[in-house]
Parts: sequence; structure tokens; C-alpha cells
Amino acid sequence: MELFLLIIRLLLAAIFATAGIAKFADLEGSGKAFKEFGVPAALALPSSIALSIAEIAIAVLFLFPSTSWFAALGAAALLTLFIVQMVYQRAKGRAPDCHCFGQLHSEPVSFKSIARNVIFLALAAIPLYRGRLAQGLKPWNVTGEMMPTILGVCAVIMLGGALLYLRQILDGQKELRRRFELLELISRVDQTVDHEHLTDPNLGLPIGAPLPDFSLKTIDGQAVSSREIVSDAASPVLFFFVSPTCEPCQMLLPQIAQWKGEMTGRVSIVLVSTGSEKENREKFAPIGSTIYLDEGRRFAFAVGGRWTPTALLVNGKGMIASHVAAGDVAIEELAAKVRSSDLTQPYVYFPRGEHNGRGLKIGSPAPDFELTDVEGRTISSDDLKGKQTLAAFWSPSCPHCQAFLDEFRESSIINSASGPNVIVFSDGDPNEHRSLGLNVPVVIDKGYKIAGKLGMFGTPSAVLLNEDAVIATETAIGANNIFALLGEYRNGAH
Repeated sequence: MELFLLIIRLLLAAIFATAGIAKFADLEGSGKAFKEFGVPAALALPSSIALSIAEIAIAVLFLFPSTSWFAALGAAALLTLFIVQMVYQRAKGRAPDCHCFGQLHSEPVSFKSIARNVIFLALAAIPLYRGRLAQGLKPWNVTGEMMPTILGVCAVIMLGGALLYLRQILDGQKELRRRFELLELISRVDQTVDHEHLTDPNLGLPIGAPLPDFSLKTIDGQAVSSREIVSDAASPVLFFFVSPTCEPCQMLLPQIAQWKGEMTGRVSIVLVSTGSEKENREKFAPIGSTIYLDEGRRFAFAVGGRWTPTALLVNGKGMIASHVAAGDVAIEELAAKVRSSDLTQPYVYFPRGEHNGRGLKIGSPAPDFELTDVEGRTISSDDLKGKQTLAAFWSPSCPHCQAFLDEFRESSIINSASGPNVIVFSDGDPNEHRSLGLNVPVVIDKGYKIAGKLGMFGTPSAVLLNEDAVIATETAIGANNIFALLGEYRNGAH
């Protein structure tokens, strides 16, 4: 029993030393993991440093019988905390990377990672149960007869570590091979490339805009609308825009299959493709995802999926919930964020970039204000409540605003009783606005102080506020994107 307790202590010391040192060697990744588990950003890095030090200290304390019981107590406390957090994250439908062993081994929280920590907790419970005075041999009291047993255990541990390291190397080589294959595809010069629709692959509809309604077909030829796909799923839908002739799409398929398994019950994964039913069955059917055919790629172009592969998340209410992610790297980043987030919370969205350096204001309440419109009426923030409100940002000196004026004035949605309320924030002389013929309040906001707090950074632009005067969309820039917020898709949006 004395030798058995020593082996348990040495095993636990090796586990905690490896975890602590690996985390300390990758503090950036550890800090990111803390943030994914809900720790405030300001505390993420200090917390990762503190955890690394604590794990290394526990490893050292396990080496000595006089301190081993305290190490077991600390190990049990940490492991219990890890298990509770993992179970909580899974119960909330999230799967953040545990980053348990730093860059040596990191994986999404799953039953396997919870079970591993339960096994470690069971090992720590053995010296904890034995009590402070019965912690086994001191390492330097080991006799020659005991060495074969200890060496055998060490060999098994070293073999496990070597296999784990080999797996990391193989995974790295697989990723490099995939990148080289992609570069090879891009560098081919003996093939014709269609540049007709070549554009920025990151352009798409504003976050918060309704999904455009387009007719698609199943690979069995049945007609279905894009909005029906989301309503039938009863969950967020992660659209992948692919093509049977797209080789980068083929290389991404194993990961799509993996994400499908990890997100089952939380997110529906749907492929939107072109080409024939036969081509798509051969290329994409093996991963088991639903496939829809988009003739002429009209739906893909409407939402920004101009390149393949591209991904886009639409929430369960049928609203755009991410910027388009074009290319494998951007898609992997989006999938990781979706996988580790609680999608049941309000205002969950996934932008790319910093939105012109200002960030998004989705979920923020409208600022309190009281301004006078061009007709002398007092307009306040209370007037934004009770019904959806389109807050538009305007300037009489903006040529794009002038070109947009007729469409804005004649829009059936804006003039409809069932449409949202509209308020226009502008700058300049009130007399310049009276002749515009707008039948909505136009308030003069000197220096755009209130408009800026609502997210305005250009004209014409707009945001949509919900019935509680909370900003529900990102700022839509330009006429077509403004109409997209209202569910009126126009060719050329974004």
C-alpha cells in the first residue's frame, strides 16, 4: 500500500505539473479559454497565471508525504471546479475549448473531457481518504525491489505522453498538407477563372437583418424557401455555401462533419450548393447534412455567399447572426465561436473585425435624449418605445442621401401602418429638410451626438431598434442594406 500511494502521488504530480507548465507556456491560449468559460476579459490572463502556478505548486506538494494530503485537497477542489464548470457549459449548450494541457492537448468540452477529470478526481481521493499521516513512501526511500514496479508505471506514462505528442504532430502535418493543397489550387495558372462576380468575400447583409426569402430545391427536386429551412429547424442554422467543383470545399468536409456532431441539438448545419442532384449526392451526401440547390446562386449572392466555401449563421428567429465567413480559416473561426457560445442568450452574434473601429452596439439601449424636429415638435427617447423603430442617419450635403431619397420616401414598408416607426437624425439647417417631403420626424442632431451613440458613422445609414428601444441590428450602410433591415431585399444589397 505504501508503494501504491507513492505511485498515485507521482502520477498526480506528473499530471498537474504537465498541465501547469503547458498552460504557463501558452498564457494567451489559456486566457482565451478562461474568456470562453465566462471569465471577464480583464481577469482572464491573471486567472490563467494563477491556475498555472496553483497546478505546479500542487505537483510539488505531491512529492512529499508531509504535504501530499494538502496537495490532494487542492487537487480535489480544482478538479471538482473543473467538472462542475464543464457540466454547466454542456448544460447551457456550449462547448468551449478546455485548454486543459495547453498546446499539448486542447479539445471542446465533452463527455470525454468530463470523464477524464472524474478519473483524476478519483485518483486524488485516494491519498485524501488515507489522511495526513498515511501518504505512503518518500521517493528517496524506494528499495531496489520496488524499482521494476515504479519503472513499469513510468514507462506506461511516458508511452501515453509520447502517443499524445505523436498525435499532435500528425494533426499538425495534416493541417499543413491541407494548406499546401489549397495553395496549390490557388496557384494553378492553366485553368480558366470566372471573375464576373469577383468581389470582397467578406461583404454580406447586416447582422440583425431578416434572412431574404428565396426559393431553393432539395436534391430530390422539392421546392422549399430559405425562410422555411430556418423555421423548420427550430434552431440556429449554419449555412455552408459550397459547390461540387470546389476543391477547398472538399477539404473542409471532414471538419463540417465534426462540427455537425459537436453541435447536434444546438445548431442545424445546412449545405447550399449548385450543380446537379447527382454531383451533390456524390460529393456531399456522405457527411449526412441536408443539401439544398440554389439555381443561379441567387440566394447565395443575396446573403453574401459569393465565394465557396462560405459560412453564415442565421438565428432561430430567421435573423442574420454573423458576418459571412469566406475561406477555411474564417469558417473555422466562426465555427469555434458558435460551438463555444450559449446561443439561447439574447443578442448573440458573431461579427468579423471591429466594425470600422467602433464595435457593434447590438443589445445596447438607446441613449436618453430630447430633441426638436424640423416642425418644432419635441422628440424624445420615449418615442422609440412600443414599436420597432428605424433610426436613419441623414445629411443634406450627402449625394448618396439625395439619390436614396425617392426610394426612402416611396417605400411601401416605411409608409405601411404595419411597418416600423421611422425617425431621421440629421445635421444642418432645419429649412433644408422641410422641402424634402418626408412624412416622418426629422430631428436636428448637431454634431450627430445622439446618432453616434446609436451607431451612426456615415450617411445614409440606419439601425433598427426593438419595441424596448434596444438596438437590434448593426448599422446598415447604404440604401440597399437599410432596406435589408426591413426585410426588403434589393438586388445589389451589401
